[in-house]
This record gives sequence, C-alpha cells and structure tokens, in this order.
Amino acid sequence: MGGLFVAIGDSFTEGVGDWDTRHPNGVRGWADRVAKQLSKADPDSRYANLAIRSRRLAGVVEEQIEPALAMNPDLISFYAGGNDLLELRKDLGPVLQTYTRAVERLVSSGARVLLFTGFDIPLHPVLEPFKRRNWAFNDHVRTLARRYSDNVTLVDYWTWDAYRDRRMWDIDKLHMNRAGHRYMAIQILNILGVRHQLEFDPFGPSERVGPVQSVSRDVEWLRQWVLPMFGRRFR
Repeated sequence: MGGLFVAIGDSFTEGVGDWDTRHPNGVRGWADRVAKQLSKADPDSRYANLAIRSRRLAGVVEEQIEPALAMNPDLISFYAGGNDLLELRKDLGPVLQTYTRAVERLVSSGARVLLFTGFDIPLHPVLEPFKRRNWAFNDHVRTLARRYSDNVTLVDYWTWDAYRDRRMWDIDKLHMNRAGHRYMAIQILNILGVRHQLEFDPFGPSERVGPVQSVSRDVEWLRQWVLPMFGRRFR
C-alpha cells in the first residue's frame, strides 16, 4: 500500500507512552512504526502525523481534519474522543454527534479511513462510570464502521486480549507503552494486508503480586495520576 498516510488524533496517535528522546516530541508510537513499514513496502509512500496529546474531539476536528484532507491522503487514521469520555460532566450525545460528522467528512474525501474502538482498560471500581461511557462510544464507532464499510476499516482495539496484560501499559495505565504501541502497529499492518518485518517479543512469566502490594499500587496510582488528572479537568 503506497500513497500518503496521515494520522490524526490525540496522545494515542501521537505516541505517548512509547518514549523516545530521538524524536522532537519525545515519543515514537504505533503510527510511526506503521509508516516505516509502509515505506519499506513502497519507497514512494509518504507520512504525516498531526496528532497532539490531550486534544479533545472538538480540537482534533477543528485543527486537524481539514489540514489532513488538504494533503489528499490515501489512508487516514482517526482516533479521538477518549479525553471527552473522561469528563463525566460532558454529555455524551453531542460528543457522538461531533464524531459522526467527523467520520462523514473523512469518508467523503474518498480516503481509506481507520477507525478505532477504545480499549476496556481495567480500572478501579471508583472509575466504573467511565467504562460505561467507553462501551457506548465503542458501539457508536462500530455502527459507523458498518455504515461506511466501503471506505472504513475498523481497528477493534476493544477485543484484543493482549492488552489485558499490564505490561502493555505505561505507568499511568491510560497510555500504551512501547510494547503496546509495537503490538498495535503489527495488528494494523496485518489488518491492512501489508507485509512487514515487525515481530512481537512474547513476555516472560507474569509478575505475581500479593493483595497488599496490589492495593498499595492502586493507591499510589490514584494519588499520582488519577486525582491530579481529574483536578485539572474540574479546574
């Protein structure tokens, strides 16, 4: 598959969690890995990543879609809305409407569009409401993927059991780490039918964690990552 691949979205697509100081933004990510393999399959292929961490859906739509389409991409990946799901005070209905309009705009360009469900991250019970919002969002993404199946390829991230292993996640438990991004790249290339040279090194035995250590880790995670994140969002 040659042509131009443009990736748009938030931290998931920018590559947060796959830390690499050799890159200007400090990360690499699955999209860069996919693009490299596309270039090996076709040296004339090109790539642009417009994704910016922390962007809400409206920001991605307003800032990235038209510049991306102005490049006349053959393949465009669109993952956005995850940051909106984390805002319980935000009504999900308008978010889904905005997402629908964005998909319709992307599909109208004639490009092949990659859409993603969101993974059902194992969360502390206090965060259970966010999982229900994620389920509703995923159902909506799948509906749109079926509606526009001639142009849309669904990356059903939600169904991939490999991500139930905590070693696929960065310390904040919300972003994939290097292993997670690499596995994502492999799956996307397989879905696209692109021959590639990426391999996923199997993990060793899982670390055994006792109940006391598990609770301690959860408390520290809530203190370091969850409470500050929600404090910023409420402010």
